[in-house]
Amino acid sequence: MKKIVVITGAGMSAESGVKTFRDSGGLWEGHDVMEVASPQGWHKDQEMVLEFYNQRRKQLLEVQPNNAHKLLAKLEKNFDIEIITQNVDDLHERGGSTNVLHLHGELFKVRSTKDESLVYNWKKDLNTGDLCEIGSQLRPHIVWFGEAVPLLGKAIEITQKAEIFIIIGTSMQVYPAASLIQYTEPNIPKFYIDPKPNIYESNYKNLTIISEKATTGIGKMISELVDSL
Repeated sequence: MKKIVVITGAGMSAESGVKTFRDSGGLWEGHDVMEVASPQGWHKDQEMVLEFYNQRRKQLLEVQPNNAHKLLAKLEKNFDIEIITQNVDDLHERGGSTNVLHLHGELFKVRSTKDESLVYNWKKDLNTGDLCEIGSQLRPHIVWFGEAVPLLGKAIEITQKAEIFIIIGTSMQVYPAASLIQYTEPNIPKFYIDPKPNIYESNYKNLTIISEKATTGIGKMISELVDSL
């Protein structure tokens, strides 16, 4: 089976009702993202950060995968698919996809503030005083602005093996995720699905841009994909 590598961003989950900050002036649910998604914000007001992610967890429990998630999962019947997502939700998995790399962390996980390898599944509220097994405070398992992206090397390795490369619902402005297209083989088919695309077909060889939201764009992409094979 041909290997498809898919990069997904906030637009993938927006149609499920997951709020994003991409188009809202850097605000995420009314908060400056640096207040709730940076080490500085954590050290300034830990209680506020914990409550922010508690609310995000509750919101995620209330939403469902949309048709875009389900269509990607169905492609696994005919292709070897790996998804690299910038999203911290679990909607790809709930939609049926079985091979998902969360580049920026996962909302339903927490980790030790002293040992990053101590990661725990977590769907309830996280509070001050919730400690890991070595006695340090737990924090959201999210890659915040200014922090290293531990899974970037693995994402690059996956991207280099792509025979078909698909980008869905991302502005192509958030690095290092936006740089992954640079690691693809030049001649492979590439698709970019986003209602407000920020790159042009002339930027990359064999790139097809579909200026649609994820749920409608993936259907068109599948038709194009079948025609190109």
